[in-house]
Amino acid sequence: MQNTAIQVQGLHKSYQKHHVLQGVDFEVEKGCIFALLGSNGAGKTTIIKILTTLLQADSGTAIVNGFDVATRPDEVRQSISLTGQFAAVDEILTGRENLIMIARLRHLQNPRPVAEDLLNRFGLADAAGRRVATYSGGMRRRLDIAMSLVGSPQLIFLDEPTSGLDPEARLEVWKTVTALAANGTTVFLTTQYLEEAEQLAGRIAILHAGKIIANGTLAELKKLFPPAKVEYVEKQPTLEEIFLAIINKTEERVP
Repeated sequence: MQNTAIQVQGLHKSYQKHHVLQGVDFEVEKGCIFALLGSNGAGKTTIIKILTTLLQADSGTAIVNGFDVATRPDEVRQSISLTGQFAAVDEILTGRENLIMIARLRHLQNPRPVAEDLLNRFGLADAAGRRVATYSGGMRRRLDIAMSLVGSPQLIFLDEPTSGLDPEARLEVWKTVTALAANGTTVFLTTQYLEEAEQLAGRIAILHAGKIIANGTLAELKKLFPPAKVEYVEKQPTLEEIFLAIINKTEERVP
């Protein structure tokens, strides 16, 4: 447990007669980038909402940073941060003012130095005095993630952080996420872009039909794929091919 940031066992969640989660189990090690993959409606956002105390599970346990989300939600919220699918920034304020506002809301004693440090870390110092309305999509997302790091949370949840961004902006966010993990922050990532998980994640889980049907490193998941056919060169499967093969194999087993 000392090296575990998240431990989930037997998680169930239903909306009326629709069973979204049906016994989800997984663990996330501290300081790693963990990617949760799944089709639209698979339950990825539901899991994040449960782990961040925004939604109660019907049954099962979820421990985040050593705290039970059901019985100790305040401690969980103090140790995490959440960045949703859309940048939650105030476009009227400048980048600096957004960060200072969050620092004050977190009751930090010296909000301005905290803001300046994050502006420098995320490459936004030159644009710090500009209104966020003038920022590009990539700059807004970097500012959004920077705001999530005010107060130095141990764990950050990124729910589809590059959704709607162009390729250049996506690369900017990838560099930011990689730097977070390098500095010891645990990153829980959901994404629709399989290449994103392939590039960033140390461990990948696939959620399908309410359950985790595969969980491992990219190398471990590749072993689930049929051996590469050798013609002139050996073709290694992409994560997208692995994902689709696992999903199709699971559906074939369903009676």
